[in-house]
Amino acid sequence: MARLTTLNAISAQEHLRDRVANALRAALIAGDLRPGMIYSAPTLAAQFGVSATPVREAMLDLAREGLVEAVRNKGFRITELTEQDLDDFTELRAMIEVPTVGRITRMGRTEELKALRPLAEAIVAAAAEHDILGYLEADRRFHLELLALAGNRRLVEEVGNLRKRSRLFGLNRLSESGQLTASAEEHVQLLDLMIAGDVRGAEQRMLTHMSHVRSLWAEEDGDGTGGADRGAAPVPLTAAEG
Repeated sequence: MARLTTLNAISAQEHLRDRVANALRAALIAGDLRPGMIYSAPTLAAQFGVSATPVREAMLDLAREGLVEAVRNKGFRITELTEQDLDDFTELRAMIEVPTVGRITRMGRTEELKALRPLAEAIVAAAAEHDILGYLEADRRFHLELLALAGNRRLVEEVGNLRKRSRLFGLNRLSESGQLTASAEEHVQLLDLMIAGDVRGAEQRMLTHMSHVRSLWAEEDGDGTGGADRGAAPVPLTAAEG
């Protein structure tokens, strides 16, 4: 019984670590944590309402993903992305995702594609409601579940890693300007083309969508922060659990 209790405690700790890591990723993508800035585990832990241990462990996970880097005796610095980094990530994703979308369209997996429509519509709804966390999660799930229809698990993992590293900053500002909703609607358009069997149209829509996302990066303030809100607090842990 003692062993079971210990295992349950470990499981609960790991679950908290994952929740903290997801909250930190969301804060990074939304632009609430600024590139180049150093954040200490105790400070973040106080804002999340948890102990420093799961925050420190979560930060180590993010360091392995290249999102942050450890700074001795200080904490973790948010990794800065250059314009060249963003160009490189976008090019890599286009090389993988555009032809994969074409291949899936040729496969004629109509029913599986139709099953993704609620997810595509959820992206639009989240953007319209300025629900950044909801938008990020629905967008991630849509792209990865769509690519999974090609049947290549490694491909999906690689795109997932690229998505984590090529993070889009300042989504709050894009949401308020309406640009996020326009980008969100492209997911529904892509799905319609794929269901219709329009291979060329689907590939072009996917390429255009990725180009639009890259343009949104470029339209931020250009100081390397992507227009991140100055002094904004991290996304609350309770809001990022889902």
